[in-house]
Amino acid sequence: MNHSRVKKTKPSSPKVALFVTCLVDTMRPNVGFSALQLLEEAGCQVEVPAEQTCCGQPAFNSGDTQDTAKLARRFIEIFEPYDYVVAPSGSCIGMVKAHYPEALADDPAWAERAKQLAKRCFELTSFLVDVMDYRPAGRTFPATATYHDSCSGLRELGVFAQPRQLLSAVDGLDMVPLEGNDVCCGFGGTFCVKYPAISNAIVGEKAAAIERSGAQVLLGGDLGCLLNMAGKLQRQGLPVRVYHTAEVLAGKAEIPPIAHRK
Repeated sequence: MNHSRVKKTKPSSPKVALFVTCLVDTMRPNVGFSALQLLEEAGCQVEVPAEQTCCGQPAFNSGDTQDTAKLARRFIEIFEPYDYVVAPSGSCIGMVKAHYPEALADDPAWAERAKQLAKRCFELTSFLVDVMDYRPAGRTFPATATYHDSCSGLRELGVFAQPRQLLSAVDGLDMVPLEGNDVCCGFGGTFCVKYPAISNAIVGEKAAAIERSGAQVLLGGDLGCLLNMAGKLQRQGLPVRVYHTAEVLAGKAEIPPIAHRK
């Protein structure tokens, strides 16, 4: 018997909806434009539905399943027509894939629609690697960087190797290990608001680990985590630049000055 792995055939010009996410839209639009560029380079027909709103994660984490269900139904209606739904966020896609069926448990018809849509929802780097077999070309980023694995992307979606595989194609980028790369940064969405002292202690440990890595740049796949760590690094006066992985892959991140390189 032949046990060799059969390589999947990547879809031809799939119709992809880019779910921008609230934080990207309001805090770092550059991540959204980077994601759009990468998807188009991978051969996708990309649309950004103007009607999209929050995925409902803050409400769900606060125990408000009624409003979460409303947002889930809206999300499903907007994104069902597309071949795939992609977001530069493991937490938002994790919400759709892992928690929509729970939020809609009292409505079997909608819960089933949620399950079917979830099969076509992907975090950005996972989609580029696992579905589109994409590899960036002609990218240069001469810097030393380290990587933080966000909880939702890692634990709910299994995103780990994909961003590293993509980043390995960037010329000049030297990736160094981050101690506790898979440990929470303390953001946790509403957690950092409800428990600020605990959140600050956790992100303090993360900032110390980032400093010990000697990296000039911190990368990750969830903007919430990145903003939380960037804030702590800045308050401590550490000259570490923080970027979403998509920004580096798309060539939209500013290269650190040579004087600051290790």
